[in-house]
Amino acid sequence: MKEVTPAEVKERIESRDIQVVDIRSPAEFKRGHIPGAINIPMMELPVRVSEVDWGDEIVCACPIGQSSIQAARLLASFEGVPDDASVASMEGGYEAWDYELEHEC
Repeated sequence: MKEVTPAEVKERIESRDIQVVDIRSPAEFKRGHIPGAINIPMMELPVRVSEVDWGDEIVCACPIGQSSIQAARLLASFEGVPDDASVASMEGGYEAWDYELEHEC
């Protein structure tokens, strides 16, 4: 499974259309998440994949970059995700993210 660094994720967010899927719990997501990320907890991913209009570039993010590898594999295998979509995991997860986070009230 392809991994991208947090710096690459930040650059892609700023320069083009990328979907970041945060697989942490809703509470963790509310405390702070990558700008523009959507929250689909790992356990809900299989049943919620059809809710999203998936784009060409998808990056999964988790606390330390391990569960996101599994999430990226799952997404890449789903019928609703375009066959030519680039699906990756963010290396090091949120522990490695040194940039500003969005917060929900």
